[in-house]
Amino acid sequence: MPLEAVVSAILYRLKTGCQWRELPIKQFFHSTYSWKSVYYHFRKWCRNGNWERLKEGLFEKYKTYLDLSCVQLDGSHTPAKQGGERVGYQGRKRCKTTNMLFLCDNQGIPLGCSQAIDGNHNDLFEIENHVDEILSSLKRSSIKTDYLFINADAGFDSEHFRKFCTKKELVPNIAFNKRNGNIADRNVIFDEKLYTRRFVIERMNAWLDGFKALLMRFETRALHWKCIHIIAFCLILIRKL
Repeated sequence: MPLEAVVSAILYRLKTGCQWRELPIKQFFHSTYSWKSVYYHFRKWCRNGNWERLKEGLFEKYKTYLDLSCVQLDGSHTPAKQGGERVGYQGRKRCKTTNMLFLCDNQGIPLGCSQAIDGNHNDLFEIENHVDEILSSLKRSSIKTDYLFINADAGFDSEHFRKFCTKKELVPNIAFNKRNGNIADRNVIFDEKLYTRRFVIERMNAWLDGFKALLMRFETRALHWKCIHIIAFCLILIRKL
């Protein structure tokens, strides 16, 4: 059984969003094989960290293709129709969702993501742990994170998160949230011109939307949901190459 065929079937599932049981097995395998076996390998590679190591090794090898003049941070809620781990009701979406935080470079290439977060939490929920996890993944790819300029919208405007960024030697450029008081009274620098680069994370979101399995969450395991994103990150970088 060639593992390349298994990987091709997994990529087909990611791109088309079809159910695992609906994989066109005969398209990938000339011998008797089952969709359950493909799913078994996907789960096994999630558990043993192979997808993470693939991403970290790929980004380490091709890090010169990244533009780290500034990076963009954002959160994204995805409807979770099957329920599962890390799912909560999100009033704005009027359904159960899973939230994830994404970090991309100045071209829109996704650099990393957080663990799945219950949809009833906002973007600042345990923000330090989630951002620290993304930064640790970058460091394992030998990507320096010192003094990165990081753009984020007003949903991330908190004194606690700004102090965390300073502690991690990041330079936060976060839009002001009017609910946090009079902007004129705040001793915080905000570079509007730099912030205009934040549009590239919308480009990243559009690229991710091209993978139909990411438009709606059917994976009940939080680890599986994160890993299919990691595979998509790798494919976007490969396309850049």
